Amino acid sequence: MKICCINSIEEAQLAINAGASALGLVGSMPSGPGIISNEMIGKIAQTVAQQPVETFLLTSETTVDGIYNHYQKAKTTTIQLVDKIEENGHARLKELLPNVKLIQVLHVSDEKTIDAAERLMHEVDALLLDSGNPNLKIKTLGGTGNTHNWEISKSIVTMSKIPVWLAGGLNPENVQKAIETVQPYGVDLCSGVRTNGNLNGNKLLSFFDKVRI
Repeated sequence: MKICCINSIEEAQLAINAGASALGLVGSMPSGPGIISNEMIGKIAQTVAQQPVETFLLTSETTVDGIYNHYQKAKTTTIQLVDKIEENGHARLKELLPNVKLIQVLHVSDEKTIDAAERLMHEVDALLLDSGNPNLKIKTLGGTGNTHNWEISKSIVTMSKIPVWLAGGLNPENVQKAIETVQPYGVDLCSGVRTNGNLNGNKLLSFFDKVRI
């Protein structure tokens, strides 16, 4: 269970106390919520390093050099690649950062996403299915608050040989249905547990209660 768009040490601890197993820390993006400075990402990652939680750097960089340099400012356990990266980039990143997990985001649009997932599952540690649109003039690479076609996501989970996370418009009201339909490895949400941009403790507890049923 991953809570994304964490913007402070206080929010990180609130999510961990509620039961989060992963925290999403959003770097520079063309659009969307939760963006914080690289300095704050590194500070949060360092502060929670001794706790049983993974930290995900969300990066929109698409070159190996750009991703590597971004990671060096954050030092999270995991890099979440929210856009398509340069050819052979995953293999090169694995060589440069052998102890860091790579998660590739796929923005579910149509059944072509299944083919993309099949290619990528041999290159990364996990996939994350979201509802953005990287083809827009101003890309949306996450945090849209919109769901997508869960039947496509279900097909990807069924054929995948690596863990698959589900994101995109999840909230306490629909997360049970999402889990029943898709059967993902994990779920990831941002806006669904926030009020006016701030992490809402009551929504957070409601979400975890629904997930645990």
